[in-house]
Amino acid sequence: MKAKSGQPARPAKKPAALRARLRFVLEPDIALGPGKADMLEQIRATGSISAAGRLMGMSYKRAWMMVESMNRCFRRPLVETAKGGARGGGAQLTPAGEEVLAQYRRMEAKAAKAIDAELRALQRLVAPTPKN
Repeated sequence: MKAKSGQPARPAKKPAALRARLRFVLEPDIALGPGKADMLEQIRATGSISAAGRLMGMSYKRAWMMVESMNRCFRRPLVETAKGGARGGGAQLTPAGEEVLAQYRRMEAKAAKAIDAELRALQRLVAPTPKN
């Protein structure tokens, strides 16, 4: 199907998943939210900060800055890196990183369960998106 401009029509957007996105402010300048949790998961999956950043649509510099910030803000580093060499560099979560990620995901799941009914009630009050 072609749009009026002669370009292929964009596929219809999927409805957004009903969810709460939580950000925990641990100290005045220290927060842990979905972006940092997702970064930790992507580093675990890829073994690379740059690959994790690419998968999340962020620059190499921004990904590194996020990791450095997390490492500074916790008592123990959450991510450890290895410099390149014959086998190349890499990154992995430390035991502290695994613990922080697991705790965040547990709190996220508990919060979602606790507010499910209210969130669905709120969704019913939202006006439908106009169709183009």
